[in-house]
Amino acid sequence: MKIVVAHNRYREAQPSGENTIVDAEIAQLTAAGVEVLPFLRSSDEIPSMSKPAKALLPISPIWAPKAQHDLDRLLTEHRPDALHLHNPYPLLSPWVVRTAHRRGVPVVQTVHNYRQVCSSGLYFRDGVICQDCRGRALGVPAIVHRCYRDSRAQSALMAATLAVHRPTWRSVDRYVALTTAVADHLRDYGIPDERIVVKPNAVPDPGTPAPPGDGFLFMGRLSPEKGLDLLLTAWRRHPVGALGPLRIAGDGELRPLAEAAAADRPDVRYLGQLDRPGVRAALAESAVVLATSTWHDVLPTVIIEALAAGRPVLGTALGGIPYLVGADTPREPAGTGPAEVATAAPGEGRVPLPTGVRRGEAGWVVAPEADALAAALPLASSEAAALAGAARSRYERTFHPDVITKRLIDVYTGLAGAGSRTSR
Repeated sequence: MKIVVAHNRYREAQPSGENTIVDAEIAQLTAAGVEVLPFLRSSDEIPSMSKPAKALLPISPIWAPKAQHDLDRLLTEHRPDALHLHNPYPLLSPWVVRTAHRRGVPVVQTVHNYRQVCSSGLYFRDGVICQDCRGRALGVPAIVHRCYRDSRAQSALMAATLAVHRPTWRSVDRYVALTTAVADHLRDYGIPDERIVVKPNAVPDPGTPAPPGDGFLFMGRLSPEKGLDLLLTAWRRHPVGALGPLRIAGDGELRPLAEAAAADRPDVRYLGQLDRPGVRAALAESAVVLATSTWHDVLPTVIIEALAAGRPVLGTALGGIPYLVGADTPREPAGTGPAEVATAAPGEGRVPLPTGVRRGEAGWVVAPEADALAAALPLASSEAAALAGAARSRYERTFHPDVITKRLIDVYTGLAGAGSRTSR
């Protein structure tokens, strides 16, 4: 089986989980015997481009002629079974879908964000969730609010790109939705169920988990949408030391907030940006991992890393977080069912969960509010050890590379077995 993997890499100066996932997926497919033909561009190429090439950059999100020429040559020479697209912007353009279809090659796309509709891809603006461009033929609000690269001109170009390529996106043969929330987004966009497959990303197996540590770990980009401010507000509602340590790892514009919290309270520790051994050590030292995003976070890789390490997760009930911790299935009303009550001390019966808190297979989700998060923190602390095994089991069953790679190959095989592209 031959698969073209197409991806416009984000700048290396801007840490990208998407780049990491694409690299890992290529390695996993190759190890499984798939012949991968990488078709990669990088935004780091832009500064060294010739003047004529730079002159064409403004139209490249709509149509990138050199990329189409190079892709057409690759498809003609190798006759792959499918093209798997990740990020097309800005040097590939969604036009690669049309180029592949012109050569009779079916297209799979993994949806890493909401950029079929939203120019920024986040559904997040000015510190709050924003879906003002949903259902519009042209995303005028994105232009007004400079949603793409804080530029009205570039936002207008991206809004126009999304409008021009609406038929292109609706012609994709199979969408890979990383979570059930992304699948809902695609249905809302008009993609039929039969063209959507829910397949999350995988992370390498770190091996047998260490015994649970103590306290909590917040790890990720320190930017407003990741909810560090929300977490610290909830944390301050508990006495110093009552919950064990709060470790904060990562870097970004909110680094001063993390440093100030660590200076103010001895139970808050700022670890800075960690390398892979540092990440493993921080996970081993902690009992619970936090994912307190205030936007519809598509698939926080930190959650999968936590589950692989046997650490349950306390997160907000937004985006893909409920799916990752196994809490996206509707449950009985709070306090009435086994998934909605807390386990009390022996002899004390069962205690209803705090308002706004829902337990999943491998953790808990809460409303993105300080009151709900503050109420959930002691619950998560007390139940962490009991859910450690379930967290690891969910990883092995749902997010292990062997499981995920097989599911992706099944997607390719299904398209190849159909004999022709899906009718649209």
